[in-house]
Amino acid sequence: MRVLVMGAGVIGVATAYYLARAGQQVTVLDRRPGAGLETSFANGGQISVNHATPWAEPSAPLRMLKWLGRADAPLLFRLRADPALWAWSLRFLGNCTAGRVRVNTERALRLALYSRQSLIELRQETGIEYDQSRRGILHIYRDAREFGKAPRQAELMTRLGSVRRLLDADGCVAVEPALSASRDKLAGGTYSPDDESGDAYKFTVRLAGICKGQGVEFRHGVTIRRLLADGRRVTGVDTDGGVLAADLYVLALGSYSPLLAKPLGLALPVYPAKGYSVTMPVKDPGKAPEVSLTDDERKLVFSRLGQNLRVAGTVEFAGYDTSVPEARCRPILKMALELFPGCGDAGEAEFWAGLRPATPDGVPVIGKTPYANLILNTGHGTLGWTMACGSGRAVADLIGGRQPEIDLRGLGLERFG
Repeated sequence: MRVLVMGAGVIGVATAYYLARAGQQVTVLDRRPGAGLETSFANGGQISVNHATPWAEPSAPLRMLKWLGRADAPLLFRLRADPALWAWSLRFLGNCTAGRVRVNTERALRLALYSRQSLIELRQETGIEYDQSRRGILHIYRDAREFGKAPRQAELMTRLGSVRRLLDADGCVAVEPALSASRDKLAGGTYSPDDESGDAYKFTVRLAGICKGQGVEFRHGVTIRRLLADGRRVTGVDTDGGVLAADLYVLALGSYSPLLAKPLGLALPVYPAKGYSVTMPVKDPGKAPEVSLTDDERKLVFSRLGQNLRVAGTVEFAGYDTSVPEARCRPILKMALELFPGCGDAGEAEFWAGLRPATPDGVPVIGKTPYANLILNTGHGTLGWTMACGSGRAVADLIGGRQPEIDLRGLGLERFG
């Protein structure tokens, strides 16, 4: 079967890998000159299964109000006359209840656990290297009140099949000694020993190379204009290089997926959530973290990637703006050096921004559509790297007529009505 995958980020490339492994004839389209050059390029680097929790939770609305007007806010809404953003926001608020948090967490964690196992198996099959670290992820809290919520969150994750251990401040330092300089700032933390980290860009590029060896064709520098349809079947992809046709189509374009879905009458509630990252060379290995971390208060993640330290975070709703203002990146660099003094060479720091494809419930959209030959694999938010292998594997099973090993209920477009 000829399958056309739209998007060469980590989601699209993982999908192509599993499709090719199953014997499908695969072509991947992307507007960039190579794989992984959009949101997969310089993200936080975490395989954060135990943090597969939605942004939408009961305290989120008040937090957002508290952060209004702050240039360094972890979550920032740029007020825009954008109906898509307002519609998304209303749905987001509707998911800020304890009941919805439990449902959405279960769905996201189900996929994240399956995806991590799929990544482990892929690594064993291919021997792929991407600066991976299997040291777990440490989630630190500075605020005692916020840390007070951690036992309930850990209990929920444990009940759903994950592992998150509670630690006091000394326990956090024992897991990551580089925190010793900031010991007095910590209220406590949680440690997820089974989580991982790694360079998502390296993974994507190297997996694309493996895909090529399996016969996958990559067409880079191709701009997709629209999807062509006849009745309830997609008949082709209209590009700046002509129309391309296949038997089946996979939409894996992240934040840009709704732009192609809308003309087909598909209301795909995915909105770009801009995030920033700072990457700098490690100056003193003893002062830079080896264990990947999440800073609860600052909403930042830290990952050691070879000889570099990646610090990423914040959420900014500003449409499809991909500019990289220093005013948003400098605070990230400053906070990193405050937590880990002397850890990196600030003068060599590189700034980056990417658009995460966010859904209002924090769960991706995977599966069939009203169009018989169009499959969705999008909306992974900050968890695209975490969920890539499981999502791609499940989509390949659907296309091949096999029952996916994971229960896909609650992950499809139909949940939005």
